[in-house]
Amino acid sequence: MSPAPRRRRCGAMQVHERLLETHPSFRQNQARIDQFTERSIASGVAQGVTRKLITIPVVVHVVYKRDRENISKAQIRSQISVLNRDFGATNPDKSKVPAVWKGLVRNAKIKFALATKDPKGKKTDGVTRTKTNRSSFGADDSVKSASSGGANPWPRNRYLNLWVCNLGGGLLGYAQFPGGPGRTDGVVILYSAFGTQGEAKAPFNLGRTATHEIGHWLNLRHIWGDTMDCSSGDRVADTPNAAGPNYGKPTFPHITCNNGPNGDMFMNYMDYVDDAAMVMFSDGQITRMNAALAGPRSHFA
Repeated sequence: MSPAPRRRRCGAMQVHERLLETHPSFRQNQARIDQFTERSIASGVAQGVTRKLITIPVVVHVVYKRDRENISKAQIRSQISVLNRDFGATNPDKSKVPAVWKGLVRNAKIKFALATKDPKGKKTDGVTRTKTNRSSFGADDSVKSASSGGANPWPRNRYLNLWVCNLGGGLLGYAQFPGGPGRTDGVVILYSAFGTQGEAKAPFNLGRTATHEIGHWLNLRHIWGDTMDCSSGDRVADTPNAAGPNYGKPTFPHITCNNGPNGDMFMNYMDYVDDAAMVMFSDGQITRMNAALAGPRSHFA
C-alpha cells in the first residue's frame, strides 16, 4: 500500500490535456462550451438556471481489491451529505470565509442523491461493488471500464458516475470536464479521501475532494488557472488570480500576483488546501456551474 497523501493532488488537468490530444472532438466541444458559457453568463441565462433546485442522481462505483477499499454504505452516505452542505452553502465552517468575501457565498441549489433506479428501471441503492485484481489505478480512466479491472459507467445523461478506488501516484481524485467521451464521463476519488468516516483519513477526511472534483465536472477550473506565473486565471471574475496552488492551512491574507490586500481565495473549494481549510464556492463559480447545467449538463436541469 502506498502511504496516504499528505498534500492535495488532482488529476483533472492531466486528463484534460490527454483528451485534448487524443480526442479531436473534445477540443471542438471545449471551444463550443467556452463560447456558450460566456454567452449564457453575459445574457443572464446562467444566473437563472437554479431558481429551482436541481437534483443530480449519483451512482457510486466502489472498485476494490482489499476489504478496506470496499467502503461502507455509511461512508458513502456521509459523502453525499457533505456535497449537499457544500453546494447548498449550509456547511458550518463557511464561518471561516474572510469578511471581504462572505457576500459571495450562496446556495448553488444543486442537490445530490444516490440513484434509486438503475439504467433498466430496477430498484437500486445507488452503489455498485466490483472486486478487482488491480492494486491501484491511475488517471488513465482504467477504473471506468470492466475490461481493465474497473466498473463500466451508467449513462452519463442520467447519472453522475462516481468511482471510488485505490488511486496511485499520490492522487486524491480527478474529474472529466464537460464535453468529453461518454464512456469516461464522471469523477474518480481515492477511497480514503471519500466521505467523513470509515476509511477516510486526515487531512482529507471531510469529503472536500469530491466537492472539488465535482466542481471540475461542472466546468470549474483551479483558482490559479493552472499556470505558475500569474498569466492565467480560472475564468471567474470574483476569484482573485493566484500564482499557484495553496497547500495545508494557509493564513489569511496570502498575497500573490499583486492581488493584495486580500490575496488568494485559498479557502475556495477549487484550491489545493486541506479539507478543513476549503469552505466556499464564490458567486461567480456558482454562475459558471449554472452555465454548465444550462448547456453541456442540461439533461440534469
